[in-house]
Amino acid sequence: MSLLYRADHVGSFLRPAELLEARRTAADDQARLRSIEDRHILRILSKQKELGFEIFTDGELRRSNFMSDLTDAVEGFDLNSSVARAWQAAPVAKSAPASAAALGVVTSKLRAVRPLTGHEFPFLKQHSPGAVKMTLPSATQFPAIAFKPGVTDKAYESHSALLWDIVEILKNELARLSAEGVNYLQIDAPRYSYYMDPKWREWIRAEMKVEPAAFFEESLQADNACFAAARRPGVTLAIHLCRGNNRSHWYAEGGYDAVAEKLFGTLQVDRFLLEYDDERSGTFEPLRFVPRGKAIVLGLVSSKLARLEDPAVLARRIDEAARYMPIENLALSPQCGFASMMEGNLMTEDQQWAKLQLVVDTVREVWK
Repeated sequence: MSLLYRADHVGSFLRPAELLEARRTAADDQARLRSIEDRHILRILSKQKELGFEIFTDGELRRSNFMSDLTDAVEGFDLNSSVARAWQAAPVAKSAPASAAALGVVTSKLRAVRPLTGHEFPFLKQHSPGAVKMTLPSATQFPAIAFKPGVTDKAYESHSALLWDIVEILKNELARLSAEGVNYLQIDAPRYSYYMDPKWREWIRAEMKVEPAAFFEESLQADNACFAAARRPGVTLAIHLCRGNNRSHWYAEGGYDAVAEKLFGTLQVDRFLLEYDDERSGTFEPLRFVPRGKAIVLGLVSSKLARLEDPAVLARRIDEAARYMPIENLALSPQCGFASMMEGNLMTEDQQWAKLQLVVDTVREVWK
């Protein structure tokens, strides 16, 4: 197959201090914030082109976190509340970083009051030097983190009811973006990691009061409904599967073995962006279940650790993955974004760009 976007990235980039400060004081001067966002988005678009990428994002610089395009545009979230989760930073477990303290709890029926990415896509489309990627959170993200018993169940009788209301909101947004000329739509879906990790499967059973296998099946149906709304000739559809990404912390571990056959065989996407940056990710063996014609983007470069990977090791690992599926169906990226939360992971911007240059250089060497 002729694979578009052999060198890929998950979408979010580190925010400069000027932008972080402007966002913290945004209530004082929205026009100033917008001007600073515009300037830095133009800068990172230019940088992506300079590095050699053929797909471009705005770095999610207009968001406070990877899903705030939804929570900011939809009534019904209390953004000062949260559902507790434990984050980890190897080798010891730690409590959640401060930026994860409040991601929103649903307190009433949800209603989109504006297009989710209406403040992002027009500027990006106008100024991008090439094909545009837009990212959106999976609907499956919210039942686990935004459904609080005694609060949310006053509006939604179950996690499932909440899930399908969010599906409808996302379907409308994805269909709109697809019709307006986006080239690449990516859904970010960290919650599938729950089904890979025994402790989180038990959490689903104990805290959500649902059977993990049943909710896994329903999650696949929900994401497929969203992809069906976005499907259009010339639009690449992708899903990014990660195990948590916040200030270089993570919350889940385990290989793809437990979900691979069903997940790869069911989700109606063109490409899967997978974490493969450390031992938490397991082996490449589950790639044997990837259907013909689907692409896997190997997340071999860490967006959490500043240390630069060895190009020879990356090339060897790509060869290892190619034992299980054709190398022409593989691509390369960092394992996650550099700033899923606006505070970003623990590295400098120069280190971020070095990681992305390594992705492009490795692609040129391996697929020359």
